[in-house]
Amino acid sequence: MPQPDRPRPDVLALDVGGANLKAADGRGWTHSEPFAMWREWQRLPDALTQIIGAASPRRVVATMTGEIADCFVSRAAGVNHIVSAIVAAAEACDCGEPGIYLTSGRIVPPSEAGARPLEAAASNWHALARLAAAHVTQDCGVLIDIGSTTTDVVPLLDRRPAPLARDDPGRMLSGELVYTGIERTPLPALVRSLPHGRLRRPVASERFADSRDVWLLLGELTESGKPCDTADGGPLTVDAARIRIARSMLVEPAELTVGDAVCAARWCAEVQSRAIARAIDRVARTRGWRPREIVISGHGERLARMALARLGWTVDTLSLPTTLGAAVSRSAPAHALALIAREDLP
Repeated sequence: MPQPDRPRPDVLALDVGGANLKAADGRGWTHSEPFAMWREWQRLPDALTQIIGAASPRRVVATMTGEIADCFVSRAAGVNHIVSAIVAAAEACDCGEPGIYLTSGRIVPPSEAGARPLEAAASNWHALARLAAAHVTQDCGVLIDIGSTTTDVVPLLDRRPAPLARDDPGRMLSGELVYTGIERTPLPALVRSLPHGRLRRPVASERFADSRDVWLLLGELTESGKPCDTADGGPLTVDAARIRIARSMLVEPAELTVGDAVCAARWCAEVQSRAIARAIDRVARTRGWRPREIVISGHGERLARMALARLGWTVDTLSLPTTLGAAVSRSAPAHALALIAREDLP
């Protein structure tokens, strides 16, 4: 949260997701906190009020992906709930009427967002693509953003987003949205079997382990001894990840060494990288050109580079985590939206 003596920001941008709430002011400050929309949707106005109240901005703008949570009967219902929560929180913090970002690239009043829910739904990727496009120097490129849940692959043409589709169903069909990430993807959604010594063991179709266990074992996530949103609610430690991987194969934890678990994790990572490489290649082929520059965003940079290595392309690569810092990159859609609202980003 912002410090009490921090200057009041002109704009606070919110990114209301299905698993996390993120905020940024476009000047380097960001905030992220877990929020299980599917369980806590009724608490959303209070959670947003706390974030907005601590920042005390003059204006609030927002984008979202949380409307797809299964607590809502439809995307439109999810958008309307999220927009209403943003309005209530902005009013409670005396920030005036908030603006809602659409996939057309416009920031509109809440009433218009409510009337155009499918343009407000899952709009954060478009704001991020505008940020990525501002950093490229070549005429055609691709943004690869890998987060906790999904991967976005967005073509960039003449320093502007050039998507093949603008809604989630269309983007999944085109390859621009891949439902795989480095934390929340259940293991059986990745693989049907895993190596264990000389054996290939089937994986149970149950959420015993997630991709966060994979990337923790591979050293890409930080250990935490506190209970968190792992498959079993246990800590985010290497040993706990080993046990969850063992459970997914229905073997006793003592039968799976840390080395065995790391081997299984590498297998899963390779599977993810193949899926993302196929998506990147498909988007490029559909567009009719190979990108001359790649922008990598999110906290799955190692996975993105594994996918690119599979393609074997010789192409310039720009890392937003390196350019902007890891914290800003992880909340890059909110950071981008704040820049857009301040007219600092075309």
